[in-house]
Amino acid sequence: MKIFLTLMMVIFCRILASGQSDRSFIRDGNQLYKKDKFSDAEVSYRKALEKNKELKQAPFNLGDALYKQERYGEAAEQYRIAAEKQKDGATKAQALHNLGNALLKEQKFPESIAAYKDALKVNPKDTDTKYNLEYAKRMLQKQQQQQQKQDQKKDQKQDKKEQQKQDQQKQDQQQQKDKQEQQKQQQAQKKKQQISKEDAERILEALKNEEKDVQKKLKKKAPARVRVEKDW
Repeated sequence: MKIFLTLMMVIFCRILASGQSDRSFIRDGNQLYKKDKFSDAEVSYRKALEKNKELKQAPFNLGDALYKQERYGEAAEQYRIAAEKQKDGATKAQALHNLGNALLKEQKFPESIAAYKDALKVNPKDTDTKYNLEYAKRMLQKQQQQQQKQDQKKDQKQDKKEQQKQDQQKQDQQQQKDKQEQQKQQQAQKKKQQISKEDAERILEALKNEEKDVQKKLKKKAPARVRVEKDW
C-alpha cells in the first residue's frame, strides 16, 4: 500500500510539473535565487527554457545563477544569448554589461572591454559600465606588462642558454687545440730523443774507430831499446 501511494505521489508530481508553465518556472527560479539557492534556481530556469526556448528573460536569469556559482564561462554564453534576444535597450545593455563581468572574471580582458563598449553603445550613460570598462583596460595593460616581463625572462633565459652553448663550444675547441698542441710537443720530444740517440751512437762509433786507429799505430811503431849501463 505504501509503495502504491509513493508511486501515485511521484506520478502526481510529474503531472503537476508537466502542467507547470514556463513563466511559473521563471518565478520559482527567481524565488530560489533570492534565497541564494543558485543551483536550484538554475534548474528552474533550464526547465523554463525546455518549455519555451524563445523566452527572453530565462537566459539572462540563468546567466545570473551560473555567475553566482562562479561558472563564468557558461554564464557568459547565456548573457550572449540574452543580449541577442533582447530588443529592449536597458535589458540588452545590462546583458552586455554582465557579459563583460563574466569575461572579466575569466581574465579575458580584450573580450570584456568589447562587451562593455557594446553595452555603452546601447546605454552611454551607464556609469557602472564606464567604471568596469576602465578597470578592464587597466587589467589588460597589467596583463600585457606581465606578459612582456615573462617574454623578456624567456628571451634572457634563451640568450643565456645560447651563450652557454657557445662558451661550451669554445671550451671544446680550446681543449681540442690544447690536445693537438700537446700531441705536437710529444712528437717533437720523441723526435728529439731519437736524434740524440743517433748522435750518441755515432759518437760511440767514432770513439771505437779512434781506438782502433790508435791500436794500429801502436802495433806499427817499433819499441825503443832500453840502455843498460854497468856501474862497475
